[in-house]
Amino acid sequence: MMQNKLSIRVATAGEALIDFIGHADGRFEPCLGGAVYNLTRALARQGVDTCYLNPLSRDRFGRQLAQGLVTDGVHLAVADPVVQVTSLAVVNLNDQGHPDYAFYREGVADRATRAADLIRACDALENLSVVCTGALALSPDDADTYLPWLAKQRQAGRTVVIDANLRPSVMPDIELYRRHVLSALQYADVIKASDEDLVCLKLPGGDALAQAQHLLQSSRASVMALTLGGAGAALLTRHGQVFAAREPEPIAVVDTVGAGDCFLAGLVVAMLAQKLPADWGTGEVADEVARPLLTSAIASASLCVMRRGCVPPTRAEVLARLAQVPYAFAR
Repeated sequence: MMQNKLSIRVATAGEALIDFIGHADGRFEPCLGGAVYNLTRALARQGVDTCYLNPLSRDRFGRQLAQGLVTDGVHLAVADPVVQVTSLAVVNLNDQGHPDYAFYREGVADRATRAADLIRACDALENLSVVCTGALALSPDDADTYLPWLAKQRQAGRTVVIDANLRPSVMPDIELYRRHVLSALQYADVIKASDEDLVCLKLPGGDALAQAQHLLQSSRASVMALTLGGAGAALLTRHGQVFAAREPEPIAVVDTVGAGDCFLAGLVVAMLAQKLPADWGTGEVADEVARPLLTSAIASASLCVMRRGCVPPTRAEVLARLAQVPYAFAR
């Protein structure tokens, strides 16, 4: 069911595509995907009224992407499909279930938008408080689309959440890409990145935590969420606090496709539940605030990696896991 546009709390902008996931026998399985698309579905499946801002194609894949969003309760800012084709990604998984991507994104539907279109769509959402983007939207080729939109959202007082989620293998000029990602992150109130993202950005620091602290302090963000694979995740604040959480026991990983997207959804859901302002990390943060943020995010990601492809959990599933699993938490 479509959501009433006036109730929308979160708007997302970025890629929606079809992942062709490789199997050991040489087959490729088409799955709905794209980091921002996964995040959008994950938010909606956890009960957040969410609007997806980019257009989708009228081709078969575009119709499937649209149906996936609508079925989960997402509002489509662009209701009518466009003539451009759907973006494609070929995904191969290594022995640990980690994906490697190749993208096909020229003349595609989700890029058939402008900054003015995104701004206009957000202006129509009276209760909008959070906007999210990242991943392929951070390509330098799309700077004119996303940077003016991000600037406008920050100016409007909305919380800007950006997932670095780097894709260096598909960027022809890696140095330009790094510089652009760092510039885009200047618009964020909340940054999410993995330890692998920080390595790609070539940040100073002896380990991922030091690199994350450098990135946060060199940005205007108030909070940074750092994912560390099997070692859990950390939450860093501009005030100088560092919180950490992890699964108490190793979990059975089927693959990690969409894990970071579900992690971010769990974080945003908990932020909304606590009604945190955009600058909430500039002052001291209590354990009672940080713990549910990190554990909600980790539980969301863990449920995702236990399944083939990106199948975001519902809020009921996340809450059930939080009730069952004694997550390790420290500061």
